[in-house]
Amino acid sequence: MANSVLDKTIQDFKEDVYRCSFECFNCTTFSPEFLPSCPAYEKYGYFTYASRGRSGLMEAYLAGRLPISEKMSEIMFSCSLCGACRVCCQQDWKDYNIEAFMAMRGEIIEKGFAPAKLRDALKSIQKYGNPYGVPGEKRGEWATGVDVKEYSGQEYLLYVGDEGSFDVKGQNIAKSLINVLNKAGVSFGILGKDEITDGHEVKAAGEFGLYEYLIEQNVELFKKRGVKKVVTLSPHAYNAMKNDYPQYGADFEVIHYTTLLNDLIKSGKIKLTSKVESKVAYHDPCYLGRFNEDYDTPREVLRAIPGLELVNLLRERDKSFCCGGGGANSYTDLLSGGDNAPSRIRIREIRDSGADIVAVTCPICMIMLEDAIKAESLEDKLAVKDVSELLLQSAACCCG
Repeated sequence: MANSVLDKTIQDFKEDVYRCSFECFNCTTFSPEFLPSCPAYEKYGYFTYASRGRSGLMEAYLAGRLPISEKMSEIMFSCSLCGACRVCCQQDWKDYNIEAFMAMRGEIIEKGFAPAKLRDALKSIQKYGNPYGVPGEKRGEWATGVDVKEYSGQEYLLYVGDEGSFDVKGQNIAKSLINVLNKAGVSFGILGKDEITDGHEVKAAGEFGLYEYLIEQNVELFKKRGVKKVVTLSPHAYNAMKNDYPQYGADFEVIHYTTLLNDLIKSGKIKLTSKVESKVAYHDPCYLGRFNEDYDTPREVLRAIPGLELVNLLRERDKSFCCGGGGANSYTDLLSGGDNAPSRIRIREIRDSGADIVAVTCPICMIMLEDAIKAESLEDKLAVKDVSELLLQSAACCCG
């Protein structure tokens, strides 16, 4: 895989981590407005948990001054790989610092210091094709009774993903989107029991060999089934399939589902007639926003809904604050718990904006933020809804 993290080891980043640790202080000196953007730093309160601190740990390890330990593992894996640090970095380092952190994670796994929950998730993926410990033949059970067909050459393959297949919140998003697509007359199908994980979080964990294997399995399966167009539920799957899969022979088009919804609205195949009288704050997911620079499509969909008032957040678009679920933290759970859990910080920000609904376009964000609302006892003041759910409320009349 040319010019990718999979071809590199931590030794390739030795000069960069030294410069970041000891020679450059731009991110902390000249960009103070960006400092509160790192989820792990806000949770733990130490710069060791921020990008520059992790670079320092890598530098010390590469120089032979610091061995890998459980504490180092905790710090390196607490990063959600959200990319906020890249926004304020003034050096070329910003283009590949996250790849360096993933390489360090790979080193930690190789030395036997992977977090226990991560080890369990990776074993489950190797055995079942998902991190939930559920046999693969049960993957499509969520669709029982749902008006959706197995993929057999339809225009689109709807790639549901792990959360959409196994988590109740993710399943509800999948069902809502399917409802909208059916109303609009879209030709699509799902893989059901034949679907396996996209591997995005496996890469984030630093298990590159397994990631390559999963890509190859998916590319082979998609080619065998004749897939030409893929719509993903998750921005994580979208990021992997758009940016990594082509290097392994993938020749299909991939879009995030909000792009399809926006096209359906503009073409008149979805007609929005019912008002949704709510103040809505949109939470930018990291892998649709910062990593693929699509901030506007979901907002265009929301603005098309009659009666809906879109509320701005203090931290949004490229400065959005991560929910804490990325970077394999949905496996490790290192950023959850306590008042300073990133998801709870984010929910308090959204509460203070005056919004009564937070709109999401990522199943992981849905899971993290809904749990945070419960932890903050805000169930009577704030709700999390997927963009497709809000669209469905308004789409009283759709045509094919």
